[in-house]
Amino acid sequence: MKTKPELELADVKLIAAAAEAEALKNQWAVTIAIVDDGGHLLWLQRLDGAAAISAHIAPAKAHAAALGRRESKGYEDMINGGRTAFLSAPTMQGLLEGGVPVMKDGRCLGAVGVSGVKSSEDAQIARAGIAAIGL
Repeated sequence: MKTKPELELADVKLIAAAAEAEALKNQWAVTIAIVDDGGHLLWLQRLDGAAAISAHIAPAKAHAAALGRRESKGYEDMINGGRTAFLSAPTMQGLLEGGVPVMKDGRCLGAVGVSGVKSSEDAQIARAGIAAIGL
């Protein structure tokens, strides 16, 4: 039987705090979502001033990154590159930059999704959160 690493609540809190710090440092009003490797929501945090829709978009970005085990930007690039048929993939939403998987030793532990500012800035916040746990 194999064992696999997983995100614990302490990890989730560290990721969330670091992501929040990055957003506040830049005065960005965003929603931060953290999911497990199956895309199930572990944390949702909507900062003051973040648009209501961001509370739906951030978890969707995280879900896409976790299930695909890749940054959600890859899906956005694929669709923008002309592969629009991918829009019909089942259970895939949040196909926009800003979802970043949490990877350790080639395994996906979950993902962070951020929504509220430019997509590249959303991804910057997500990466800052993940860096807080040394990944």
